[in-house]
Amino acid sequence: MTAARGARVDVISDVRIAGEGRELLPLAAIDPGARYDVHLAHGIIADIAPAGALPRRGTVLDADGAWLIPGLWDHHVHVLQWALGLERVSVKDAASPAEAARLAAAAPVRSDGRRIAVEMRDALWPEPPSTAALDAVTGDVPTYLLNLDLHSVWMNSAALRREGIASDGVGVVREEAAFAIARVLNDVPVADGDAAVARAAQAAAGRGLVGLVDLDMTWNEDPWRRRLAGGFDALRVDFGIYPQHLDRAVSLGLRSGDPLDASELVRVGPLKVITDGSLGTRTAACSHGYADDPANHGVLTVGDDELVELMTAATAAGIGCAIHAIGDVANTRALDAFGATGAVGRIEHAQLVRHADLARFARLDVGASIQPAHAVDDRDLADELWPGQTALAYPMRSLRDAGANLLLGSDAPVAPLDPWASMAAAVFRTRDGRAPWRPEERLDPATALAGSTYGGSLAGARIEPGALADLAVVAHDPLTASEPDLRTIPVHATMIAGRLTHLA
Repeated sequence: MTAARGARVDVISDVRIAGEGRELLPLAAIDPGARYDVHLAHGIIADIAPAGALPRRGTVLDADGAWLIPGLWDHHVHVLQWALGLERVSVKDAASPAEAARLAAAAPVRSDGRRIAVEMRDALWPEPPSTAALDAVTGDVPTYLLNLDLHSVWMNSAALRREGIASDGVGVVREEAAFAIARVLNDVPVADGDAAVARAAQAAAGRGLVGLVDLDMTWNEDPWRRRLAGGFDALRVDFGIYPQHLDRAVSLGLRSGDPLDASELVRVGPLKVITDGSLGTRTAACSHGYADDPANHGVLTVGDDELVELMTAATAAGIGCAIHAIGDVANTRALDAFGATGAVGRIEHAQLVRHADLARFARLDVGASIQPAHAVDDRDLADELWPGQTALAYPMRSLRDAGANLLLGSDAPVAPLDPWASMAAAVFRTRDGRAPWRPEERLDPATALAGSTYGGSLAGARIEPGALADLAVVAHDPLTASEPDLRTIPVHATMIAGRLTHLA
């Protein structure tokens, strides 16, 4: 029987296996030029044999010489915000407040009377945003521009009035005030939001993704139970819990790794704590000041004692921790808290790390959940705002060499949810023909691929008998692909436990 989307595959025939027997593949006899049949049963890999050596029974997916890889994961996504952002007007390419305002003014007015634009990058504009500049073209329609890094929102006078915020002539709110506005803007009708998530998830499956970690800033259990009940089956999901919901999660007995239903597609994930800001908003907590404002060292949004208290409570309840830390001061404090509490988990972003802290990731068994595309997107911003920092900016190879487990992701909608774009940024540290940025921090392809699977770079998914059949069939060997080929690699098929979620 020929395979079709939704079918359960019994044999992947005539496939080459990426890896040349290195790291991802414990099978020393695998020949990278040879073709194999991979036999599946009950959602796992049952056998790997030379093509045609065993009978091909059941549903057969003919790979026709394409390459088999483990299914890919994105370890940091804001799912609803990502899905909605895909369908909103972007101002990412605006070079000034006036240009961004004009683009935002063209956004459609929603049924609630608001107009929303996304992906603002004001840090490199020649002049700062102002309420007057936005009012001039948006009039009396409440208009909101969300920063690409999600840590600030620019609003016109009508929006400020609607949200009950006094105008300061600038109209930009940051950090928790910005997160509160984002929650309001993402409060769309349930049916609309779930439909957007379903469309976005299917597109992600088309890029070889089998799972993601959802860190939406809300109570995530109920939406995921609802989506499962509605038939969601495109991806595996681990969902995060925020501090304001920790007591609720503990009272319900939620523990990291527990599935929500018998399908085991959606599981409880980590406690997410945001401890500092971002580079683009100039609020990441750093040892040295920002170049354009030397007195500004960023902000710490959670005190040391509070962080330890939260992580201790989560650990006692069997919940892992995902601690947002971008600046070097925030990373040091997060590592200190992991050491003090014995918590299990990872640091999100780790964009500026002191040399002395690199080895602490491995010593404390703290994962480094990094977003390689940010290094490419933020290179000019980092060079402009962090030239005096003595810590390492966007370390990847240094963390890997220090023994850290790397978990690659996108932070979508901050960067597009495309694991191949993340891997290309990690391996080549460039895009659009520019010279590599800080090339000494490039990862080798095998590490980038392993870091894009569930277990991360030190425990990446393996292709071997007995392994879960979360797999993808792609056009090229990703371990030998060029930068443009890796970034745009065609995905022929994706499957979760042998069930096809995508078929080209």
